[in-house]
Amino acid sequence: MICRVWHGWTTPAHAAAYETYLRHALFPRLARELGGRGYRGFHILRLQHEAETEFVTMVWFDTLDHVRGFAGDGYELPVISDTARKLLSRYDACCAHYELCDAGESNPD
Repeated sequence: MICRVWHGWTTPAHAAAYETYLRHALFPRLARELGGRGYRGFHILRLQHEAETEFVTMVWFDTLDHVRGFAGDGYELPVISDTARKLLSRYDACCAHYELCDAGESNPD
């Protein structure tokens, strides 16, 4: 499994709107459009800094070929909608793609 990792930053005033956009618009659309085509879900991390809010998105795909099916041949470039572009103050120029090696146990005893 491949995790597509990307960072974006907003002003604190835009943070709630950006999170809402991710949770209720972007990722549900990806599930509708890419369901059955290697898309496996997402995680959102949020960290409040003094003057900005950092978001890390982790989008899961079965294979790197499925990532290419979503993002194209230049799959390392982020796919940023107009809505996201308006809410973000800055963002990573490239996405990183990690292979899942071990998911561990959620409740080890």
